Amino acid sequence: MNQSIVNAGTQLFGRVLMSSIFIIAGINKISGYAGTQGYMESVGVPGALLPLVILLEIGGGIAVLVGWQTRIAAFLLAGFTMLSAVIFHANFGDQMQSILFMKNMAMAGGLLFLVAGGISAWSIDAKREASA
Repeated sequence: MNQSIVNAGTQLFGRVLMSSIFIIAGINKISGYAGTQGYMESVGVPGALLPLVILLEIGGGIAVLVGWQTRIAAFLLAGFTMLSAVIFHANFGDQMQSILFMKNMAMAGGLLFLVAGGISAWSIDAKREASA
């Protein structure tokens, strides 16, 4: 099998997996807006930031999914993911919070691979670069 097709397909599948959690989480925040806002405020995060969180999760998730401005979107999502781990999941006395903290850090690591890895062949970024 052609290695470039395997690489492009693997990168696309990785972007689908990585982006889906953000897109779904953003949509869930819209449907549970009041609850999410209350939870944010309960840990000292202004609820007024929720629209920005939703925009980043859905917009950044879609950008990573389709490969548009992938490095920028992945960088922003990685920062958001690490910050949310520290704010919401740093109670290491609670095993579930520890697991969520580690999950967030692992996701941030995957996103940083997207930042470093450059443009995938099957992406809007690659199409734009090829036509330039």
